[in-house]
Amino acid sequence: MAMWAGHTPGRGGRAGLGVPRAPLLLMAGWALLLPPALLLALLYARPCPCGTAPASSSQPVTARLAAKWPATPLLLEASEFIAEEGNEKFWQFLETVRELTVYKQGDSEYSYYNLILKKAGQFLSNLQINLLKFALSTRAYSPTVQMFQQIAADEPPPEGCSAFVVIHEKHTCKTNEIKKLLKKATKRPRPYLFKGDHKFPALKEEGPVVILYAEMGTKDFVKFHKILSEKAQKEEIVYVLRHYVQKPNSRKMYLSGYGVELAIKSTEYKAVDDMEVKGANETKEEEDEEEEEESDVQGFLFGKLKRMHPDLKNNLMEFKKHLIETTNNMEPLKVWEMQDLSFQAATRIMSAPVYDALKVMKDIAQNFPIRARSLTRVPVDKKMQNEIEENQKVCFYFLRWTFELLLFCCFWRLFLL
Repeated sequence: MAMWAGHTPGRGGRAGLGVPRAPLLLMAGWALLLPPALLLALLYARPCPCGTAPASSSQPVTARLAAKWPATPLLLEASEFIAEEGNEKFWQFLETVRELTVYKQGDSEYSYYNLILKKAGQFLSNLQINLLKFALSTRAYSPTVQMFQQIAADEPPPEGCSAFVVIHEKHTCKTNEIKKLLKKATKRPRPYLFKGDHKFPALKEEGPVVILYAEMGTKDFVKFHKILSEKAQKEEIVYVLRHYVQKPNSRKMYLSGYGVELAIKSTEYKAVDDMEVKGANETKEEEDEEEEEESDVQGFLFGKLKRMHPDLKNNLMEFKKHLIETTNNMEPLKVWEMQDLSFQAATRIMSAPVYDALKVMKDIAQNFPIRARSLTRVPVDKKMQNEIEENQKVCFYFLRWTFELLLFCCFWRLFLL
């Protein structure tokens, strides 16, 4: 959203000059096509000491978006990505990383990250590995890991335990007490299982439910997992795993946010001629009315209808008002109505006149909840949809290539220093 914030028609933006009918939604993707030489030049660029232009007095402002929860382990996020590929793959991946956190203590974070990718590569294709890298860089699965952390906090965890099990409302962090708690487990209430829970694959879905709260890859996790997996294979229990980190990271979870704006407003008093402001406002209102007349409301062009039927002007205005009020009702959409909503929005933007395309895009972006209902009735241009999907694939590969190149250059620069 934020990438279009500065393109206001008539203020340095290209809308006033007539933007070519190219896929406007992909304009930001051109930044990914910069050649390597230019990227290196930007990386090693130095400010010009010649002094031909005066330096700006404003200081740069850097804004970072931090979540309310601490940083989550990358290993747990990677496991959630693999879980979406299949439950069996999740448990196979779990077996390969049973004590992986041991390597984290001696290696750097980057080496540990590469080790996670290497382990995941046993169960994922090259394309899926690229998607995993992207998911880890955007921390897409951090909220899922934090969800399990909150569920564990509601139990609550026994004090001083890095891993514990819950067997029908009874808690323990000692493996030798599991057998004792299983004896009368069926007489206690059965726990509620969530859709995102990780169930150990077994033919039998009955029997006592044992929920393990632990951090995958730790020694305490391995002790519990060995016992519970054996019992689950014998169909004695239903084994469920939920992520739990006893000592959360002290660092904040920084997110790659979008649509974030830091607006600095001037509080200085400025004298303005009221007559000029009034005249400018009246002119603007007249222009807005003319633009509204040319825009359609649920398929009706009221500007043309008024010119064709001037005697029905009042009735047309009432009808237009009624359509606008019904359009602005934010009724919930069905799932099948939302599957092509992004393509329908793009079709609406591309079908608008050239000089109105940016304006339509801005309106949809800023008023999306009340525009969604009308967008569901827009037929999708299949040719445009195929082109967008193809461009998304190309942009993804260029994004990955650019990110790896910049990362390499940064490490090389640090090495030289």
